Amino acid sequence: MKSISRMWKREWPLHLMLIPGLIFVIVFSYIPMAGIIMAFQKYIPTKGLFGSPFVGLKNFNYMFVYPDIGRIFFNTIYISVMKIAAGLFVPITIAILLNEMSRQWIKRTFQTLVYLPHFMSWVLLSGILIDVLSPTTGVLNQTLGFLGIDPIYFLGNNRWFPYVMVVSDVWKEFGYGTIVYLAALTSINPSLYEAAEIDGAGRWKQTLNITIPGMMPIIVLMFTLNIGNVLNAGFDQIFNLYSPQVYESADIIDTFVYRMGVEQSQFGFATAVGLLKSIVSFIFISVSYVLAYRFANYRIF
Repeated sequence: MKSISRMWKREWPLHLMLIPGLIFVIVFSYIPMAGIIMAFQKYIPTKGLFGSPFVGLKNFNYMFVYPDIGRIFFNTIYISVMKIAAGLFVPITIAILLNEMSRQWIKRTFQTLVYLPHFMSWVLLSGILIDVLSPTTGVLNQTLGFLGIDPIYFLGNNRWFPYVMVVSDVWKEFGYGTIVYLAALTSINPSLYEAAEIDGAGRWKQTLNITIPGMMPIIVLMFTLNIGNVLNAGFDQIFNLYSPQVYESADIIDTFVYRMGVEQSQFGFATAVGLLKSIVSFIFISVSYVLAYRFANYRIF
């Protein structure tokens, strides 16, 4: 008891600092969970949560027979998997290339430039992308026209839209990911490179046999943690860039829930879809943390 008392006296300021954050989480994350009840109701705003009639699993049954639900789940998984794959490959490659630079000022300047888009919102970046990718006045299509290629409506074509989402997401976030992998590179013992150079290994051999294996624990960790984001394809990005023309390839779970709930006032149905997504995401997150602990020795507590 004395040891607990001493620990409390030593750590009570830290617990006190947690109170504002704890209140924030309770108010904005836990109290709104009461709205889950709408998934089992025909929710009527004028009657509220406790006055709306219960319909049991009717909203879930309607979800499974909804004509476009399969396509919506496919779009979500397809876009998010491509984002996860590209979001690993590009930062790893850039981190290795930056690590090979001998001039520090060039390295730091480039690192700062690629890190800046991470701080910009998709509201701002979507405006930039719309201007750049415009089929009439966009820089990219003007360049294609100069090369004799017909203009492409990147944001209005179902074939191109998913790839535009992946490329633009990588452009925004790869600078942040690069920092993580550069930090992993600093943990590699420089004597390994010296020994490899003495044995006659060039830079390519050193990268394959020292750099990449040295980064592998953090690569495995980042990959396993990203498994939990398979059903999060990026609402902010797609919502600001898509249009009815590309619903076939761009509509994901989050945008579908927004349209059903906010625009069409099908509150119960939208809540049912969102609840199913949350349950599946929770399972994926739990599995990802188990894998992260097993393969990368990463634990939350």
